[in-house]
Amino acid sequence: MGGRPALGIPLAVTEPRATPPFLLRDPARARALVDFLHRHAPPEMVRIVHVCGTHEMTIAENGLRSLLPSGVEVLEGPGCPVCVTPTVDLDRAVKIAERGAIVCTFGDMTRVPGTRVTLAEARAQGADVRVVLSAADAVVVARKNPDRDVVFFAVGFETTAPGTAAVLLDDPPPNFSVLCSHKLIPAALDALMATPPTRIAGFLAPGHVSTVIGAAAYRAVAARHHVPIVVAGFEPLDILYAIALVLRQVREGRAEVENGYPRAVSEEGNLRAQELLAMAFAPCDAVWRGIGRIPGSGLNIRDELARHDARHAFSVQAEEGEDKPPGCLCSEVLLARAVPTDCPLFRDPCTPLSPVGPCMVGSEGACSVWYRYGERPHL
Repeated sequence: MGGRPALGIPLAVTEPRATPPFLLRDPARARALVDFLHRHAPPEMVRIVHVCGTHEMTIAENGLRSLLPSGVEVLEGPGCPVCVTPTVDLDRAVKIAERGAIVCTFGDMTRVPGTRVTLAEARAQGADVRVVLSAADAVVVARKNPDRDVVFFAVGFETTAPGTAAVLLDDPPPNFSVLCSHKLIPAALDALMATPPTRIAGFLAPGHVSTVIGAAAYRAVAARHHVPIVVAGFEPLDILYAIALVLRQVREGRAEVENGYPRAVSEEGNLRAQELLAMAFAPCDAVWRGIGRIPGSGLNIRDELARHDARHAFSVQAEEGEDKPPGCLCSEVLLARAVPTDCPLFRDPCTPLSPVGPCMVGSEGACSVWYRYGERPHL
């Protein structure tokens, strides 16, 4: 799949043979793509779901929804790793920090509400919580503090998981461990299609994740649910082009995987990264905040690396907390059943400075994106 010619769809920034001058943001090509969308939109309502915060930023910042035909709707699903990290994992990280370990994680993760406190609030109360940019940075912290336990709270999808795997496989110091909360995107697409009421006509697959797992990784989902899946890049033209590919499949009654981002994504993906993931992790069932337990959607550290698994190193019991704050519609947003402005808490009282739900915390969360960018009327 993915090698199918454009058949009348104006080229976006997808074809390697499209030589300069080729602007990443070309108004003429954008107009041509928008004209194509309006000419070829199916008569029935079409709901397209993406699972990537960067896609949502491109759509919202550039006002792309205002360019779509009236019957075409594009929503963000569970595309924010911070948003879908469950309270059970967050509460476990808080308890580990309160026991005296140094807990390292990404910046957004420190502000996600837990059952009692956020990691940032635990830090204000005396816990040692540090913001890092990667698992490798956490290893540096461990080497500089050999007399302290250092735990990397690992969140994210297949994009960040290989970095965690590489660290685990590179003989980290004995005082270093990982609290693993990595998630897998294809399983999430499966869950969205299996959760009633299913009204999803097609998916835009995330470009970053797809560079690792390859376009072929979505074939089983597309076939099982008879749903088009198009890998999309991150420029406005990329998004419009991918939507055009989905609409063409819908009109033609096809349900295939197409690669709308071949300048970065291949059919097979990054085989070395996939090898690292297989060596360090085993797929497992996992809880997604606001969605629930999804079979085969998480990663467990393999038994041979258990000495660096924080779940084994720390006997911390953490019950599944409240993933759905009262009045908050984050779960509906993550399931692509609602948009941020449907939530009665959006903007008042829920803001990035005082978030009620996780979708307002992470920079890739739909609520955070809509708060920051709104829906701009012009490309």
